[in-house]
Amino acid sequence: MSTSYPLHKIKVVLLENIHPQAVAAFEAAGFTVEQHARAYNDEALLEVAGDAHIVGIRSKSNLTRAFLDRADRLWAIGCFCIGTNQVDLVRAAERGVPVFNAPFSNTRSVAELVIAEIISLHRQLFDRSAAMHQRRWEKSAEGAHEVRGRTLGIVGYGRIGSQVSVLAEAMGMRVIFHDIVDVLPLGNARRAENLGTLLRDADVVTLHVPATAQTAWMIGEQELAAMRPGAYLINNARGNVVDVDALASHLASGRLAGAAIDVFPEEPSSNAEPFESALVGLPNVILSPHIGGSTAEAQQSIAESVSGRLIKLMNNGSTTTAVNLPEVELPMLHPNHHRVLHFHRNVPGVLSKLNTAVTELGANIAAEHLQTDARHAYAILDVSPDHGEALRERIAEIPETIRVRTLW
Repeated sequence: MSTSYPLHKIKVVLLENIHPQAVAAFEAAGFTVEQHARAYNDEALLEVAGDAHIVGIRSKSNLTRAFLDRADRLWAIGCFCIGTNQVDLVRAAERGVPVFNAPFSNTRSVAELVIAEIISLHRQLFDRSAAMHQRRWEKSAEGAHEVRGRTLGIVGYGRIGSQVSVLAEAMGMRVIFHDIVDVLPLGNARRAENLGTLLRDADVVTLHVPATAQTAWMIGEQELAAMRPGAYLINNARGNVVDVDALASHLASGRLAGAAIDVFPEEPSSNAEPFESALVGLPNVILSPHIGGSTAEAQQSIAESVSGRLIKLMNNGSTTTAVNLPEVELPMLHPNHHRVLHFHRNVPGVLSKLNTAVTELGANIAAEHLQTDARHAYAILDVSPDHGEALRERIAEIPETIRVRTLW
């Protein structure tokens, strides 16, 4: 099939061992896929993915301004995870590169891990298991508790936090939460007056916040000191949310009864690198290697979700669920038309210039779509095939143009 750009020449580079379902989806669409098991950054990233049309990453590779400015062929980015803080979203938008993620696909996996950790910490399960592996029989009820009747404090009552809330309440826990936005409580959960109140009242504190300037080191010495003696802390959110050195001090002193930490300020870039942390060796501390969303079900769902959105963008121009550019859901392109995709700066006068270009060419417009945000706009024109390329060239000359592409 003749297309505006040969499908086999669309190069997709997937890093960090993304699920094979994504590879299968891209190859079924006719794209060429290059897969890597590890993360890359800086010059190594540019060498591996600098000529790609689509780059897929998870949480370890960082697509910085420097990379985006030099990756001239880049058309789209897929974050095969929840977060997008590893991408310079502002610069990607300025380059007309939509960024997609999977905000829902692994929420259940993380929520289930939290519940497992709550029970394991209360029963000192990991320490008991470690002792057994060392052939030590330590049968005792000392320090072991049921979770029923205990208070769970959830910091960040979003997609994951609210699921944890429902599961915890089903086990008989009392749930309180803190969030900076107004959210609907589920079940009998109630909002705490503030973070300090939650820390004071909760037997277990679990964190489910994004990585922002506001959440950086939000749980430090002062917050840990405000927690109830004998309480537990769980962090499956972002590594820079908790001061792990301060946490280690409170755990070593016995003031806090335990912790479960899945994310760290500094993490190895591959399984071959050693892991170091002040939390290593402390009793009743569950350490896991950033596996909150790492279940087979979650990774497959993420792969299907993100690859599907990227393929749809390439095939018909839809940007639905893009996190950094205006979202437009487009119908299938009619085989007798060309589709001109125009990202431009959202300033007065651009639509007039687009209309002038159409009028001067005498193009027949079959459909027109436009969506804007505060800084950017996305215009789509379906036109007769005898004017598509000429119109694209004329539109590319508009000074406010960020990127223009033709599909057919």
